[in-house]
Amino acid sequence: MKIGSHLKSAAKAVSWRLVGAVDTFVLSFLVTGKAGAAVGIVGLEVMTKTVLYYGHERAWEASWMTKVFVMKGAA
Repeated sequence: MKIGSHLKSAAKAVSWRLVGAVDTFVLSFLVTGKAGAAVGIVGLEVMTKTVLYYGHERAWEASWMTKVFVMKGAA
């Protein structure tokens, strides 16, 4: 495992969560009609989904599936 790959995974997780946070805010505001509630939902969601995405990314890198896709791409 390379440290650079961990940093890349973390950077991707954070940047994707920013996009997701905007989406969640808009949807939460449309459903609740309250900006404060939407901000609260976004705060919780950003934390949980960033951790989940990072874990998924690391599991993907360590899995057999990565080897299958890399080998097929090299062929």
